[in-house]
Amino acid sequence: MKVTVERAALLKSLGHVHRVVERRNTIPILSNVLLRAEGGTLRLRATDLDLEVTETLPADVALEGATTVPAYVIYDIIRKLPDGAQISLESAQDGAQVVIRAGRSRFTLQALPESDFPDLAAGELPHTFTVQAAEFKKLIDKTQFAISTEETRYYLNGIYFHAFENDGAVKLRAVATDGHRLARVEMDSPSGAQDIPGVIVPRKAVTEIHKLLDGIDGEAQVELSANKIRLTAGTVVLTSKLIDGTFPDYQRVIPQGNDKRLVVDRAEFATAVDRVSTISSERGRAVKLSLTEGRMTLSVTNPDSGSATEELEVEYDSAPLDIGFNARYLLDIAAQLDGDTAVLLLADPGSPTLIQDREGAAALYVLMPMRV
Repeated sequence: MKVTVERAALLKSLGHVHRVVERRNTIPILSNVLLRAEGGTLRLRATDLDLEVTETLPADVALEGATTVPAYVIYDIIRKLPDGAQISLESAQDGAQVVIRAGRSRFTLQALPESDFPDLAAGELPHTFTVQAAEFKKLIDKTQFAISTEETRYYLNGIYFHAFENDGAVKLRAVATDGHRLARVEMDSPSGAQDIPGVIVPRKAVTEIHKLLDGIDGEAQVELSANKIRLTAGTVVLTSKLIDGTFPDYQRVIPQGNDKRLVVDRAEFATAVDRVSTISSERGRAVKLSLTEGRMTLSVTNPDSGSATEELEVEYDSAPLDIGFNARYLLDIAAQLDGDTAVLLLADPGSPTLIQDREGAAALYVLMPMRV
């Protein structure tokens, strides 16, 4: 294999694929990125056996062929080479080494044969739809913070995507929960997505999809089966296994009868929560909201360091209520709201609270209270 490629293009592509590679691997080939030069292109591929990313970029191919080299090492080398450099990649006859040249720099890397590199064969993906990259990214943006990190409840370690019909209109909905909070966001269903199965996309794939969509204007193609997802965005193709599990019936968690309505300025509320939570020994300590007509008092008490209170003017005309929440969870949700206000629908100190930027909004959040 002998190929020449422009540094900026190679660095960008390596940036997409090398993130998939785990830094510690018991299987040496999984530390490598596959390089295949053919037909005027260089194709890069990396996998961790659950997730695979492929990117193709234009190249000057003098000799077609393929090899694999350590992903993080080649990424660091290319990153440190000067802007505008033309980079030559050449594998030795025996395939045991790859020589990288750029200007006066020369690097020799140990290589492993292409035949050792695993192929995450996707099989048939019967459901295909095209979605605006910005809209799909927004679904992920507003839900991924609520993905559970508790490995024992593996079916919560991702975002649940499914289609449903509401008043004759089909919607695509994304849901994530960690048992303490729940995020549910929906958009009009793209053509072809109305019959998709309910699927749970794992956290690592969600993170990579989010990063890929960040630089895409226009559309991305999504293909699905019951156990795999493939996303094509520009020159990048991401394939991932799905979580094999049943997502809980999240609708049962969403309260229907919360009759106490609180409207507060979103920015003022977030700033006040952040300020009073400074007194707690950790961000997760409960902040108490004391509600009376037209007024909310936020307070935090820490036996080790003292206490803090702050008052805000709010729209509230129900019975007085004291309720506690995890301060960090409140801030996470406030950061996702688009409007100038936050609307909280409450019931009692022990029941879940519903939070939106306005009633009927596409994004809805549920937060369990804490004892204070």
